[in-house]
Amino acid sequence: MQMLKERLITLHHCPQLNCKLIRNLLRKDPSLERLYVLSPTEIASFYSITKQQADVIHQYIRKNNLSQLLYIYNEQNIQLITIFDHSYPTLLKEIYDPPLVLYVKGNPALLKTRMLGVVGARMMSPYGREALRKLILPLLHENFTIVSGLAKGVDIHAHCLTMDQGGSTIAVLGSGIFNIYPKEHKAIADSISANHLLLSEYPPYAAPTKWNFPKRNRIISGLSEGVLVIEAKERSGSLITADQAIEQGREVFAVPGSILLDTSKGTNSLIKQGAKLVSDSHDILEELNAYISVN
Repeated sequence: MQMLKERLITLHHCPQLNCKLIRNLLRKDPSLERLYVLSPTEIASFYSITKQQADVIHQYIRKNNLSQLLYIYNEQNIQLITIFDHSYPTLLKEIYDPPLVLYVKGNPALLKTRMLGVVGARMMSPYGREALRKLILPLLHENFTIVSGLAKGVDIHAHCLTMDQGGSTIAVLGSGIFNIYPKEHKAIADSISANHLLLSEYPPYAAPTKWNFPKRNRIISGLSEGVLVIEAKERSGSLITADQAIEQGREVFAVPGSILLDTSKGTNSLIKQGAKLVSDSHDILEELNAYISVN
């Protein structure tokens, strides 16, 4: 198993490979051993991939020193959790496309707690701040870990409020742990990594890209029993998270807002579509406790 994990991690660092291709390699050869003994032509034939892809893999796994990278990560207190590890989050493993490798810094025990995703508008209103506080504090007393994306607005307020109140929080990144985005949240990210948990599906040196963040949202919902949307515009990334939560069979909660505000259009629309309207934490706990009893 250790050899398989090392092979998987090595492939996961190859910039030219994506998770879909790596999954296909695993289906053909669950041990990935043939990648290390076959020629590029044989690799292409056995794994049903192009000769160019085979050449990339063949060269990469022979030229790159995984042990050196792992030493650097260990020095920075970054742990790697593969989908084959017992410590991999159970709910996340159940989604359609779970990350093959998680890079985490902080307290990985939080991955075994009950989690609630909290997302919302980057331009947060005073109403949104009050709603967040009213809904989150009782959930912290019930030992829920708050999961969000370290973005401006609702995300960062959820992380900070949770830490200020002595709760636990997980920040899911759309970049590698060495490239915190946005940069102005670096100090908060450091606090999270010291006492809570930073998590990314991207190797630590990976830069943020606009494509990473919609993908990141499926992890926020995938880790969580449910997702709470505080405020959201009609075309908000928070609605992507809500859609992914629905696809994953998670509960979706939405805070109703004024019909006059753009930041309420998204949440009001979610409620129309069947998300649970929440006015206090009991609305959330009622659904999540029912979810646990059924599952």
